[in-house]
Amino acid sequence: MRKVALLLGGMLIGCALLGVAQETMDLDTALGLYQNAAIMVPYSDAGKAQLEQIIAALETALGVPDTLNQESEDDVGAFLVAAENKHIVNALSQAYYTLADAFLAGESNERETYLMGKAWGFKSLRMNPTFAAIESGEVPEGEPRGFVSAVDAEDDLLALYWAAACWLRAAEFNAIEAVVAGVPEKTDAMSLRCLELDDTYNSYGSYRALGAFWGGLPRMPLGYYRKNFNKSLGYFCKVVDEPTLCAECDDCPDFGAFDASADLYFENRLFFVEYYLIEKGGYWADVKRICEDVLAEPVGETFPLYNAISQEKAQVFLDRALEELGE
Repeated sequence: MRKVALLLGGMLIGCALLGVAQETMDLDTALGLYQNAAIMVPYSDAGKAQLEQIIAALETALGVPDTLNQESEDDVGAFLVAAENKHIVNALSQAYYTLADAFLAGESNERETYLMGKAWGFKSLRMNPTFAAIESGEVPEGEPRGFVSAVDAEDDLLALYWAAACWLRAAEFNAIEAVVAGVPEKTDAMSLRCLELDDTYNSYGSYRALGAFWGGLPRMPLGYYRKNFNKSLGYFCKVVDEPTLCAECDDCPDFGAFDASADLYFENRLFFVEYYLIEKGGYWADVKRICEDVLAEPVGETFPLYNAISQEKAQVFLDRALEELGE
């Protein structure tokens, strides 16, 4: 079992939820596990089981039938949900993202689970009549129309954030196909709108996402949406305390001072390592230093799942850095 199962934070959460995992979880319990823009389960088999119980509780509350194809935007979009349950739809989108990202890496159902999260995220967006009208063009002549314009008018931060997160992850399975299909323009617009609505959400998550976005795009000879390390560094420098590395950024926008609370969420640093330092190359000493710092810090009780995942990734990246450095 993963080493994090031995950590105090994970043990406390696992013990508190032991009874829940053995029986049907009710909606209030499921929603109560959403804290600090995260789902409070440990990084363990028990945590995965609890997350699946959360998803079952949300689906039951919405009346989702077993026959619904949740990978299909059209099918999920046609499924009737009362307006007052929009928050449950958002929670379901986040839960599917978390299940795929935390527990299904490399599994055959990883991409389809991201697509399920995306479908529910878009369901939530289109439950807003204004979004749906602008996206479809059913607005008076001369008014903004289309997907990006609908995003620019949308105020539901959680719907935008988790729909974009799921879509970006699903797109990584074929990045070039995603670029050709116009996914980057749309997900870029969604992340930028999230910054406008609340740039602190999920420990400055949209900066983290945009840094990974620009660092993770394919290398292409032409076009706006291609790998751009300067843009990547500009966004990452809001969430990592790396003044020397950030000084390399050429004509970067000023997003304001680094907030020390960003360090409490380890994924900010691990995304910087993965999507900027390793992608760009030549920074193995910095990779080693950052990963050692992350591994030396306690997981803590605020972000038990994602800090544990980040430490696991940090060990992988550290081992590679040591190999590259000949140590």
